[in-house]
Amino acid sequence: MRTDGSQAHVLLVDDDVDLSRMLRQYLEKENFKVAMDFNGKQAVAAATSGVYDAIILDVMLPTITGIELLRRIRQDSTIPIVMLTAKGDQVDRVIGLELGADDYIPKPYYPPELVARLRAVLRRRNDTRAGASEDVELGLSDLSVNPPAHRATWQGTPVHLTTTEFNLLVALLQCGDRVATRDHLSRNILGRPWENYDRSVDVHANHLRQKLLNATQGSIEIETVRGVGYRVRNRL
Repeated sequence: MRTDGSQAHVLLVDDDVDLSRMLRQYLEKENFKVAMDFNGKQAVAAATSGVYDAIILDVMLPTITGIELLRRIRQDSTIPIVMLTAKGDQVDRVIGLELGADDYIPKPYYPPELVARLRAVLRRRNDTRAGASEDVELGLSDLSVNPPAHRATWQGTPVHLTTTEFNLLVALLQCGDRVATRDHLSRNILGRPWENYDRSVDVHANHLRQKLLNATQGSIEIETVRGVGYRVRNRL
């Protein structure tokens, strides 16, 4: 939730009008403020408006897919996004995570689980912003990461990361030379235990790896330790 104690304002983007209204009622009982968009027209502008704290985005929309909306939103915004995907559709889940979704939940969903996922992504964002103190900074070589400011730079140039990617980088840097297990990362970044079928950590790690390789000209790498997890290392 917001660090000032006020209600988190969520935009729900789903063309199922009846389901959206029922979900809004449930979320409002859980102390969320909810606006609805049935075709995605408001989603891109809303993401950068500063009005909303998070977006719940359905993959299947009538005029534009949720995947395309996610791609457009991530060009300008790091707002937390939870995707609603069809049950068993691994392709949409992986694509959504690769494009920067913070989490996903398959339909039909259990409302308390959706609320838990939503609170987890909001909490991770707020925990990063709050930080222990403004002078806490992590780094490796010329990579500098300031968790309270939610800022990552390479030789002074910003490295643009989603909230989940940023928190993953922080977790890896905090582990130093130690390998961060998938379960450790899932619990600390996604707010749930890791399960064998869940590729969320792997997709986020792969996306972060590519962004760091591009930003650092190959100097910083997210190393995969087969069967265990990941660690960040200086390749030079």
